Amino acid sequence: MSGCYCGNSGSFQDCCEPYIKGIKNAPNAEALMRSRYSAFATGAADYLVNTTHISKRKLHNKSDILTWSQANKWLKLEVLTSTENTVTFKAYFLDENLKAQVHYEHSNFKIENDQWFYVDGTFE
Repeated sequence: MSGCYCGNSGSFQDCCEPYIKGIKNAPNAEALMRSRYSAFATGAADYLVNTTHISKRKLHNKSDILTWSQANKWLKLEVLTSTENTVTFKAYFLDENLKAQVHYEHSNFKIENDQWFYVDGTFE
């Protein structure tokens, strides 16, 4: 693979993996969103749960996240817009039936104690 799962040109090991492994915190909302996409692509369900805001965690089941992330083949991430607290993106993947899908979302993020969290999103 040339570049990280998230679409950046750097390797996964230098881009998103340090966030997923807890070596570093994502520096902004877009970096967190990109690392969460990479977490879906690599089946890092713990990271996805841990980077969901505490007020929303009860709505996310680790087992369901892992099942869904592993059932799909993640193809590409396209960031459309990014602000300090929001990211609008399209995530392209093949579902379990190998049918092409696009997840189009406007996500909201929040920073607490120098750590970014996914709060919620609206879907197009």
